[in-house]
Amino acid sequence: MDLVETPCVAVCLMDPQDGLCIGCARTLDEIARWGSMSDAERRAIMAVLPDRRSRRRKGGRKARLEGR
Repeated sequence: MDLVETPCVAVCLMDPQDGLCIGCARTLDEIARWGSMSDAERRAIMAVLPDRRSRRRKGGRKARLEGR
């Protein structure tokens, strides 16, 4: 069994706008359950993280305030 590494980068702060961690882009529930998840569940979350991060970065704060 291959262990799935954590996406945690030790920047633990929840964004109130989207409910995702600023550092790893996981939800609070995903962070809390990470230690008890199966490798398949972890891989599924790891697979969506790049998309979550890319959506967050488009335009930065100004775009979020303007609703983009």
